[in-house]
Amino acid sequence: MIIVNGRGIDKKSLCLSHWLLLNDYDRDLIAVERNGSIVKRSDYDKTVLQDGDTVEIVQFVGGG
Repeated sequence: MIIVNGRGIDKKSLCLSHWLLLNDYDRDLIAVERNGSIVKRSDYDKTVLQDGDTVEIVQFVGGG
């Protein structure tokens, strides 16, 4: 199971870039942490999430 923002996803492996696309994330407005390390935006396409990974996605929003 892969944990994304505290929610379990029942997959053995999953491409980060594909998952972000399926869940309507704007790659320019997020930061992704995988197992305690920041994933570079340039690495999203080649990052494969594995069973046991914990991922946190933070979305930036403007306001005042």
